[in-house]
Amino acid sequence: MPAYLLLFISAFGAATLLPLQSEAVLLAFLAEGSHSALGLLFVASLGNILGSCVNWWLGFKIEHYKDKKWFPVSEQQMFKAQAKYHKYGYWSLLLSWVPIIGDPITLIAGLLKENFARFLMMVSIAKIGRYLFIYLAFSLF
Repeated sequence: MPAYLLLFISAFGAATLLPLQSEAVLLAFLAEGSHSALGLLFVASLGNILGSCVNWWLGFKIEHYKDKKWFPVSEQQMFKAQAKYHKYGYWSLLLSWVPIIGDPITLIAGLLKENFARFLMMVSIAKIGRYLFIYLAFSLF
């Protein structure tokens, strides 16, 4: 599988609720040195941003299913998550890169019908910033 496709898939999946680590894949390709660093950063960022957009869309549509018995989140848990998002607003999307909490933040943003353009801007800043930081840290060592 070509490097860029593998990186895209891992970055996309890592931004969803799947337990994937795109950082390790990015670092492996950077260490290999046979691919453009700018190309790798672009592909990782694009995949991760698009994965977060899937979370937003799922959140946007999920309310329709909240009364189903099989729904995995209780109404109390949803209210608690919504209250936290309302407390910090769209600025919390700058934490969308953080493991464990980042993916649910993007899902909750969709659930609360966050403006998609603002969502995309904030998530892009966070995701691109994270990969740039990883690249700069890698370059120093």
